This record gives sequence, C-alpha cells and structure tokens, in this order.
Amino acid sequence: MISDLRLLLIADDPLARAGLAALLAGEAGVIVAGQTDSTAGLPAMVAAFLPDILVWDLGWEPASGIEALSRFVDAGAPPVLALLATPTLAGDVRAAGARALLGRSTDGAQLAAAAAALAQGLLVFDAELAPAPGSPTTSSDLVDPLSVRELDVLRGMAEGLSNKQIARTLEISEHTVKSHVNTILSKLGAQSRTEAVVRATRAGLILL
Repeated sequence: MISDLRLLLIADDPLARAGLAALLAGEAGVIVAGQTDSTAGLPAMVAAFLPDILVWDLGWEPASGIEALSRFVDAGAPPVLALLATPTLAGDVRAAGARALLGRSTDGAQLAAAAAALAQGLLVFDAELAPAPGSPTTSSDLVDPLSVRELDVLRGMAEGLSNKQIARTLEISEHTVKSHVNTILSKLGAQSRTEAVVRATRAGLILL
C-alpha cells in the first residue's frame, strides 16, 4: 500500500498556513504533517515531522523568504514546492532551488497533483512562473516547461506504458494522450518516446 505524501507547510503568515491546510484537507494522496514559519528552527521541524515535500508560501514580499529557501535547500532540504504571488521573482525562486513553482491562487487539487509529480522527481511550474523560452536548461530549469498533465503523461512514457494505458490510468482519451505526447516530444526536442525519456532524465525532469 502506497503511503500518503507527508507535507510540511511553511509560511510566515499563520493565516496562510491555515488556508493551505484547509485546501489540502480533503485531497487524496497527501497529508499535512505539520506547519511552521521560515525561521531558523525549520531544520528541527523537518526532523520532527519527516515530510516528503515542503510546501513553501513565500507571501506577498518574498525576498527574505527566498534567501531562507536558498539556505535551506543548500543544507539538503526535501523537495520544495514554492507558492508565489507574482511572477516578478520567479527566476530567483527557481535559482534558490524550488523544484515546483505555483501561484498562490492554486487550488488543493493542483497542489496535491504538483506534490505527487515532485515526489516522482519531476519539475512543475505554472506557465507564467516557468523559465522563459530560450533560457539555459539546468537540472532545475526547463527551456519550455511541461504542464502538470504533460508531466503525468511523461511519467507514463517513462514506465513504458502505451497511449491506451496512459489514457486509462489518467482517465482521459487516447487522442488527448497522443496530443500530449506530441507536445512533449516538441518541447524536449526529441524524435521518439525513448529519446524524450532520455532527455527528460538528463534534464532532471524525471528519475528512473
């Protein structure tokens, strides 16, 4: 039996933490293990709650939070899903080490799906918070980022599933899967499904 992902909610605003907990309360596959702010006591909180994913709300003035995030990631933190109010500092948040970046208006289902993708070694970015086309590709950046659904399809491709099997797993049509596969190949500059998986692995999008 697969255990629910343990999430540690991080936000300096207690109301923001409570709001995130309420959003995630009814979502399958995740559990809120704890809540905290971004103070120096964060490592102790991680040790106490043993989260799989950190959901970090950077608030409306994220500059100080970005610095704390960078220090914590450098110290070996679990994967970070960051929430940002505006795209202004999205590049700084990605550079600080966040492997998923969503808007603060994200709903509970999107948060849970992004956490699941992140736990599988994938990168997840809202379209407006993703690296701009033409940006250098690194282990934590995408030139042309994949959507959450495209990441789901990519994971199925990496598992060797056919379009029909992916469609059944994701409860979407086979035609939609085919469209996603074509988009994935285009974004990764790949000529085949195998090449797409190889390129995705090298870019840090997926772990095999």
